Amino acid sequence: MRTLTWRVTESGGYETSWITLDATTLTAHGRIFGALPDPYWIAYELETDENWTTRRMTVTSDTETSTHHLDLRRDASTHTWTANGTALPWATEALDCDLGLSPLTNTMPVLRHDLHRAPGTHDFLMAWIRVPDLTVVPSLQTYTHLSSNRVRYTSNTFRSDLTYDEAGLVVTYPGMAHRLTDDATDLRER
Repeated sequence: MRTLTWRVTESGGYETSWITLDATTLTAHGRIFGALPDPYWIAYELETDENWTTRRMTVTSDTETSTHHLDLRRDASTHTWTANGTALPWATEALDCDLGLSPLTNTMPVLRHDLHRAPGTHDFLMAWIRVPDLTVVPSLQTYTHLSSNRVRYTSNTFRSDLTYDEAGLVVTYPGMAHRLTDDATDLRER
């Protein structure tokens, strides 16, 4: 297990995630604090199937005035997605969820195609989770290998050149976030 913390400049907050990553799967649970435009807290759990495809993402978001819950599931055998039990027919081609303003969920497509190590460009339909209201909407995204551990992310007119570590986890996401620690032991040693 690795514990990673990112400073999320776009939300004026932080994300800490406890991640278990093996040869074909990823599980994680984390906490996010965002201050912009209004304060919110998020708790999540992510579980993938083989080949780093989303199986389930549960999220709870708290703001000053409301609490939202999301149970997002993907059935690999039928390629169907549900959000709190409601079918998402537009998502049958999607393999991944993408939690808004979270660098963690930029990991799965990169690992699946080894884009932090090998040339290639891949287009994806993502089940994008808007924060803090946790609405799930379609998001077309493209990931392009630039060089060792550097991948360009584009969606609509937005573009950012992300840096990954050897394990395929985001180190820097210019304009959005950067990692503060490599794991909990690094923080204790400083």
